[in-house]
Amino acid sequence: MPFYSIILRNALVFDGAGSAPKKSDIGIEGDRIVFIGDLSQETAAEEVDASGLYVAPGFIDITNHSDTHWTLFDAPLQESLLRQGVTSILGGNCGSSLAPLVKPSDIEDLQKWVDVSEININWQSVRELLAELSNHRVAINFGTLVGHGTLRRAAGIDISREASQEEVEKILYLAHNAFEDGAFGVSTGLGRSHALIADDEEIERVFKEVKKVNGFATHHLQDEGADIISAVSRIVSLSRSSGVKSHLSHFKVLGKKSWPKQKSVLELIGRARSEGVKITADFFPYTSTGSNLYLLLPDWAIVGGRSKIFERLSDDNSKKQIIEALRALTLHYEKIIVASTLKDTGVIGKNIQQVAESAGLSPEEAILQLLVSNDLQVVIFNEAISEENIFELARKDYVAISSDGYGLDMTGSKTNLPHPRSFGAFMRALRVLVKEKGVLSWEEAIRKMTGLPAEIIGFEKRGLIREGFFADIVVFDPETLSDAADYANPRRFSRGVKWVFINGITALADGEPTGKMPGRTLAKF
Repeated sequence: MPFYSIILRNALVFDGAGSAPKKSDIGIEGDRIVFIGDLSQETAAEEVDASGLYVAPGFIDITNHSDTHWTLFDAPLQESLLRQGVTSILGGNCGSSLAPLVKPSDIEDLQKWVDVSEININWQSVRELLAELSNHRVAINFGTLVGHGTLRRAAGIDISREASQEEVEKILYLAHNAFEDGAFGVSTGLGRSHALIADDEEIERVFKEVKKVNGFATHHLQDEGADIISAVSRIVSLSRSSGVKSHLSHFKVLGKKSWPKQKSVLELIGRARSEGVKITADFFPYTSTGSNLYLLLPDWAIVGGRSKIFERLSDDNSKKQIIEALRALTLHYEKIIVASTLKDTGVIGKNIQQVAESAGLSPEEAILQLLVSNDLQVVIFNEAISEENIFELARKDYVAISSDGYGLDMTGSKTNLPHPRSFGAFMRALRVLVKEKGVLSWEEAIRKMTGLPAEIIGFEKRGLIREGFFADIVVFDPETLSDAADYANPRRFSRGVKWVFINGITALADGEPTGKMPGRTLAKF
């Protein structure tokens, strides 16, 4: 009877730590890698000839939204990620998580992305959420952060305002419990309506709570355009004073006028790191964002949440001020594409300029009309990122690669357009940054998808191909790998990934899902 459950033969192995690849066999028994070396005299229940293929640790998506977009439940195979070689994802990003939920209305934070009237919640704590996902079964591994915005709601702060001392204590209590339950840290979304008014004292106290458990804090920056330097400075300052490890999610500089600011921001981060501040970042390899349309509105217009936003959008004086603020941004409306809406499906795939012209409105008026008629639920693609900035960012050794997307299959709405990153981010990074532009070597790019995110998050025994580590492994063809998804046709699976093993179980075989659900919930204990 063979000792090994799986042997990968003749593999060119990239270890995930950035080392040069080595030709080797890999022996898997149960859920672990148990031997790396010559296995020519051994047999296994399952054997894969990896001749001519590259073998790497399974890719880890550090900025993922499969939880808050509900696809962990609606598309548990997470096929668009699995076919890219993703084996683990981190949820609870950008200030929003699926726990803790103290009262039923707390789930309303998700209404930007899903119809909350159609979902069922049978948990409150992070521990209960992870237990539910373990019972539900998902193809890939899932760990979570706890959202700062979610904590604020759970503490009773249902609108955007400063927290009282009593409420801050509740936030800290809930955060402590979430960390005890296995959350890897906290995420902030300081540019979102619910957290805009949160002061530095509140945030610093939350960060100190994270520091106690050696977790980390991720940040959706308050501003990614004209004021990005001050937004990053705030995070650096709070990280320094609290001692917390910080991570900038989906880092980018938006808008052509602001692109030159990236140099100053990276210098600021570099100085902070040299002074001992622990700060990292990730990016997705696309020049268009995928974000909520309402986030284009000025900060003052979104303070107070949905009801206050609608109030301002129906007040003539406020509308006039919002329109003036939008005009001052000098947006390229022909490059802003409507990707999804709640009701006005006839505008999907059109740019704002086209929508405005067909309605006989100015682009700014069209934006406000879209928001009102769709209950704020409008997602856009906005081509606002410099490719050269992406290349510069990719070269930084502390910067990881992520999707900033979520796992999908071919079911669901065929009208709304998901961002192509959900189907192609990791394959696109390898195709563009390694094969076509030579910005990164194979080993550098793979480290940014495996060993580096595992280290940042604190995923134990994952992210590297080493004996004793969990057998999360991707086998791909460097010649045929490619992303097929684009903005017009985003629902196209990537090509080139041949085999994916998760916890020692074959999840993808010869390029096709096996239907097995070997994913586990990952907790920080």
